[in-house]
Amino acid sequence: MILDGLPARTTLTKGHGTENDFVIVPDPDGALSAQLTPARVAELCDRRAGIGADGVLHVVRTARMSGYEEQATEAEFFMDYRNADGSVAEMCGNGVRVFALFLTARGFVKGGAIGEPVQFSVGTRGGIKRVTLKATGEHTADVTVDMGVPVFPTERGAVTVDVKGTPKPAVDVDMGNPHAVVFVDSTADAGTLYDLPTVLPAGVYAEGVNVEFAADLAPRHLAMRVYERGVGETRSCGTGACAVMIAAARRDAAATGTEYTVDVPGGRLRFVERADGHLEMTGPAALVFDVIPSATPQNR
Repeated sequence: MILDGLPARTTLTKGHGTENDFVIVPDPDGALSAQLTPARVAELCDRRAGIGADGVLHVVRTARMSGYEEQATEAEFFMDYRNADGSVAEMCGNGVRVFALFLTARGFVKGGAIGEPVQFSVGTRGGIKRVTLKATGEHTADVTVDMGVPVFPTERGAVTVDVKGTPKPAVDVDMGNPHAVVFVDSTADAGTLYDLPTVLPAGVYAEGVNVEFAADLAPRHLAMRVYERGVGETRSCGTGACAVMIAAARRDAAATGTEYTVDVPGGRLRFVERADGHLEMTGPAALVFDVIPSATPQNR
């Protein structure tokens, strides 16, 4: 069984950010790290035999994360993120918002009254992320994340993505994890997205890639669908929406400070590129229900 071996005191939580959903595993001292094998993560994320999610947010003190201990001077907690297939990922933009809400809602970080902004940092494999959280309810919040400075790698050269049988040029964007953004007339042009779209040259992304299909709805307003590596199509991808926004801003020669909106199947995200080059993402986060290994799920 998927919960076998987890301590009875461990309460797992289901949460989502624009319907990109996660199983949250609180483990401040890292005692469960060895049990979060790729197979266990995949079981937790299974939508028929498990809890069901796009990934797992492992909540651990940064000082307990081997190789990332230096981040503990700024961030007490580390988002150890795993994709639904059990593979490790560098970052997850929607995940960090949900992670931040969990920290405040469960008292790991001191929160504020509803509508009162609280600022703190979260450690990730993609670097430290500064968040500003405003609670909108007991289990909901709007969260702004400093996603850092987007990078446009040049070493891979020209990259294309197959769109309805035709290779289309893609924009290579690194948000701490790799993205290939292709502009289309309609997000329906992405097709079913049951499988990873064909990206050429073959093997150009050695660690895999997230592929975003972006369509203009209005000036500075886009729609997006995404195929996430290790998951498949998801209802939202925060870093993917960041990649779409910055690719569109460069295409449009937009001035810094220009706000963009990206609609995903699960909701809406807002973005601003600051004068220092950092990209800020704002969107909702929600905690939905808890699962206690020794009992039946407790619905909120």
